[in-house]
Amino acid sequence: MQLEKMVAFHKAVGDPTRLRIIALLRKGPLHGQAIAGKLGLRPPTITHHLKKLKDTGAVYSRRDKNTIYFYLNEQNLKFMTTAILRIGDDERVVAEELKVDAKDQAKIVKNFVTVEGKLKQMPSQLKKKNVILSYFVQWFEHGKTYDEKEVNEYIKTFFDDFATVRREWIMQQFMYRENNQYELNPVEMWPVVVQR
Repeated sequence: MQLEKMVAFHKAVGDPTRLRIIALLRKGPLHGQAIAGKLGLRPPTITHHLKKLKDTGAVYSRRDKNTIYFYLNEQNLKFMTTAILRIGDDERVVAEELKVDAKDQAKIVKNFVTVEGKLKQMPSQLKKKNVILSYFVQWFEHGKTYDEKEVNEYIKTFFDDFATVRREWIMQQFMYRENNQYELNPVEMWPVVVQR
């Protein structure tokens, strides 16, 4: 499971009003007006909180004539709340499949990076792509935050398509992004660490 998705889920359910909505929906489906009445809140406030819960998959809705009822997706809720206990399981399996020894890493870098340090093209094979992503991401310092412009400027020094490289660093868990601020994830989260 993607770390960002898990973080978004915990942020969404970490709100007292949303926890109260979940508790109400455990007893059965309700429409927005009923939830607002039971919690003593205005319907627009409830709509906002329900949207956040729907975005995480904890709640879903069904229309019955002119009324929309909200249901608790208990199966998805259980899966998401226990996901923290499974961190690393999927990654271990994938890590075994994507393992690349130092000799192969050096060969991949040689094939895709010019003598001048420019990336010829982004590899399409995930194993090779991660080697290249690891090779270039190590310019950043751990514990330091970078704005998007700084990240783009660095990428342009070795590859024109900065948006692709930036997106891949996030998707492959090399970096974390929040509010256009970028920071390296701990090396333990990286799919591969290439020695430069």
